[in-house]
Amino acid sequence: MSTDPAPSTAPPGDGLAGAIDDLPLVDHHVHGALAGDLDRREFEELITESDRPIPSWMTQFDSQVGFAILRHCAPVLGLAPHADPAAYLARRAELGAAEVNRRLLGASGIGHFLIETGYRGDEILDPAGMARVSGRPAEEVVRLEAVAEQVVAAGTDAAGFADRFAAALWERSRTARGLKTIVAYRHGLDFDPRPPAPAEVTEAAGRWLRAVESTGRIRVDDPVLLRHLIWTGVDRGLPLQFHIGYGDPDVDLHRGDPLLLRGLIELAEPSGVPLLLLHCYPFHRHAGYLAQVYPNVYFDVGLGVNYTGARSAAVVAESLELAPFAKILFSSDAWGPAELHHLGALLWRRAMTRVLGGFVADGEWSEARAVRVATMIGVENARRIYRLGDATCP
Repeated sequence: MSTDPAPSTAPPGDGLAGAIDDLPLVDHHVHGALAGDLDRREFEELITESDRPIPSWMTQFDSQVGFAILRHCAPVLGLAPHADPAAYLARRAELGAAEVNRRLLGASGIGHFLIETGYRGDEILDPAGMARVSGRPAEEVVRLEAVAEQVVAAGTDAAGFADRFAAALWERSRTARGLKTIVAYRHGLDFDPRPPAPAEVTEAAGRWLRAVESTGRIRVDDPVLLRHLIWTGVDRGLPLQFHIGYGDPDVDLHRGDPLLLRGLIELAEPSGVPLLLLHCYPFHRHAGYLAQVYPNVYFDVGLGVNYTGARSAAVVAESLELAPFAKILFSSDAWGPAELHHLGALLWRRAMTRVLGGFVADGEWSEARAVRVATMIGVENARRIYRLGDATCP
């Protein structure tokens, strides 16, 4: 007797592609869209992970993400596909940021946003603003390092830092769905995985406070304190996200391999807290391995999908090689231009249709199973992990 799920009920001719197009995706790691208008230089600087000035002899539109914007976002703004960059930006300016955001976020088909607010949060729409513009629920993911820096900015001594941070984290995350750490940026993933002793935390907090006093710069990058933030986050009990792999030049990429987290993963396993590895490119196969062998590990290929554009189907295909499908999620990691939110969803849907459709065409999968896997990855896994069916947060 066949154990396949019931056949797809999609209308004739729609099948797998129609089912994937209709998914109300949960974007489990994303940032807000910019509320203000952008000139060409500002726009181009926001469609690259580089923090360097763009050389005068090139344009960021000549890239996979640039071509994807001109191909897929132009029609949403009322232009023909493959518009000229100047025409695209002129149309964008004509419509204004509010209308551009409304169109692109609406056309994304994202059904629920989990918004990480820790990076330049005053420049982007907050969860309430994203919900207002998109017409879809938007809830918060709290960045651990941002909370620690707020505690120091508000005033503390070294001995009181740990307790003040714990109290602040619980208050800031009272209605949040998850937490995030950027330890990959601030130190690298090759840190001692053990929780630091209280005396170590106090000593490290003292070093940090003295550095803040001498430089005026509040930035937590001490490995002892970063470990303390992570373990306090584990104690909080919410799903905990880790930036992995590709990002701006502040990341030392060879120290961003998720295999370096094995010790922490094993120590955190008894807590039952889900550890979510974000983006992972070019280490997404490593993340898939970890998700296969450890029950508390999940991953996505978010950021890599936008920036690989026409090649994103290859990245998505590689993400499906080892991990159980219940351990993979969708994210866009979009920040700023709403084009990135729209493309994150569109390119993922297209990639899943091509990859899973190939499995079906080859006779390896049934269409019903392909629809079920796409639904798990795009919607159901995030709803389970972040308890999105709950009226209140944990």
